[in-house]
Amino acid sequence: MSLKSQITEDMKAAMRAKDKETLSTIRMITAAIKQVEVDERRELSDTDVLSIITKMIKQRKDAASQYAEANRTDLEQQELSEIKILEQYQPEQLSGDEVSAIVKAIIAETGASGMQDMGKVMGLVKAKVAGQADMGQISQIVKAELS
Repeated sequence: MSLKSQITEDMKAAMRAKDKETLSTIRMITAAIKQVEVDERRELSDTDVLSIITKMIKQRKDAASQYAEANRTDLEQQELSEIKILEQYQPEQLSGDEVSAIVKAIIAETGASGMQDMGKVMGLVKAKVAGQADMGQISQIVKAELS
């Protein structure tokens, strides 16, 4: 089952269960997917859907931290609960050690020797771990390994 059809099935289940919070979050996902499909006039693959969900999680984490700074715990909790729902659609996340091992292997493969090769390494790592790790974390690991 594709990720899009899984999301649609979960939306139907949330409607039947009258789970308003899950339903509204899933509707945001489907709206974002449809927006990209209309804009680009193409059917999205699971990888494309996964990147949309990852972007939505990042946006909600940023918003939650801003709400926390402003002492708006009600809005912060709403963002955090949306993150939990969104994370259900991501593959299992890699640990820091696993990401580090992948980065080291790619650096050895490409013969990267310094910061000038960071873009090449980042591109290969991003393709390999698609949605399984935070790109900020990966960037820090690559910088540490190349410097």
